[in-house]
Amino acid sequence: MTAYWIENGNLIDGTGEPARSESVLIDADRIVAVGAEADRLGAAHGSCERIDASDCAVMPGLIDSHCHITFNEPSSNDELFFHRREGLAALVAAWHVQKLLRAGVTGFLDADVLFDLGVDLRDAIDAGMVEGPRMTTGGNALLTAVGGTAGPLIPDEGRRGYASVVRTRDEMVTETRRQIKAGVDWIKIHVTGLIPRQKSAGEIQVWSLDELRVVCDTAHALGTPVVAHCRNSSSTADAARAGVDMILHATFMDDVALEAVIEAGAALVPTLTFQANLADHGSKVGSSPELVEIFRNEISGSSGMLRRAFDAGVPLLCGSESGFSLTPYGHWHAREMDVFVEHLGLTPLQAIRCATMEGARSLRLEGEVGVVAAGKLADVIVVEGDPLSDIRLLGDRRRLRHVISRGRSVDLSRPWPERKPISGERVSGYSTQILTWDLVNS
Repeated sequence: MTAYWIENGNLIDGTGEPARSESVLIDADRIVAVGAEADRLGAAHGSCERIDASDCAVMPGLIDSHCHITFNEPSSNDELFFHRREGLAALVAAWHVQKLLRAGVTGFLDADVLFDLGVDLRDAIDAGMVEGPRMTTGGNALLTAVGGTAGPLIPDEGRRGYASVVRTRDEMVTETRRQIKAGVDWIKIHVTGLIPRQKSAGEIQVWSLDELRVVCDTAHALGTPVVAHCRNSSSTADAARAGVDMILHATFMDDVALEAVIEAGAALVPTLTFQANLADHGSKVGSSPELVEIFRNEISGSSGMLRRAFDAGVPLLCGSESGFSLTPYGHWHAREMDVFVEHLGLTPLQAIRCATMEGARSLRLEGEVGVVAAGKLADVIVVEGDPLSDIRLLGDRRRLRHVISRGRSVDLSRPWPERKPISGERVSGYSTQILTWDLVNS
């Protein structure tokens, strides 16, 4: 394995400390030294590959703490649940995951996956069979029969797509144990969902506090953390009280929910990138004006409380929800930092910490990754320009000069992966509207 001596760069170490001009020495899957010691050891090494990082930022690889690598970029729940084949989904996920590395992502969490594919993909990446970042995974998300955001598409029992419907406390315990036995890193609970006759109210809580505690207690007894999808205040509060370790979205919090999160010590992954993409660019891809307004309001209605959480010391992690048509793989993994700066008022340095050092929590590698320091795992990127002046630079793949993942350099010179459509993977409608007689004869 090649050693790398990165010189002349502007080091942003991921801790939130100010940037500084220091060298970095990498050997195998460890950062051996930083600063003058890196220069001394690099000069003595004799066989290092020297990387001139002049006019570049040197920083930890990005960690995407909310990514759906098995979804294959659907534009609807119908497509996601009814247009995916198990074997093909595994092959497509293995093909897509290389895009993350080539966008500067060296670690990600996929909390709920189609067909329980996450464990096999993670293990194939770890074995060197598939090129991809460090990965942690859940299994199927635990849902009650009320369903989640897919509503009536979720069956009353059994599994569909990424969902496992648990109807009783005994089933909650059994499914949690089954997934942990299979090798998951996280258990995911879908705490809120949409009720067809109450859609105007947004997502509502569909799990009780007692049910949440059953899952958390079962998982924690077996050494496994719990992550939960919560898109209203009561769900966020009850998830924190039940012992959920990491809460996705946590939008529309009130003071009660915020206090529960602070007291519990839970981490938050707001994942506002999907909403921001739809609000800012939905008109370019045919999104309805009503949907654009709903998601714009979710950002504006949640940013203040999320900033208060940050100021109170609650860990904020960056997630992109990549895997949908609005968040395709390899394109938007860095945008959450931009959202944190624009809407939450974080500095670029603070936002970078959310996407690196804090993200190590989702990889269950706290203290091991997300920081450029001696002894840490060797996930490092070199980016042309100064992201502390413009955080959006980190979302421009053209500025990536080097990605070192697990101590190995990623070949960024290859053409971006492209493929042909696969029969049946997309919804194909007869038309975009109803062909009435009046329409023809108006």
